[in-house]
Amino acid sequence: MGIDKQSDIAANIQIGPTDHGMVRIYVEAEGGIELPLDFDPDEAEEIAEELRAAAEAARTIGTAPAAPKGKPGRR
Repeated sequence: MGIDKQSDIAANIQIGPTDHGMVRIYVEAEGGIELPLDFDPDEAEEIAEELRAAAEAARTIGTAPAAPKGKPGRR
């Protein structure tokens, strides 16, 4: 599955600091899957920047005019 493919898998996400000075992203999915991901604060900030950039790109895609359907025109 690619990053731009939709999925029917539902999951919960929690984000917070650990008692060891790390930032944990905790993902819990259907079927008992638990995935704790720990990052140092610098890595967590890089992830936050990537999330912001992806959100901005998604906004751009979501507001772009739809391409016309049908046969492509001649060039």
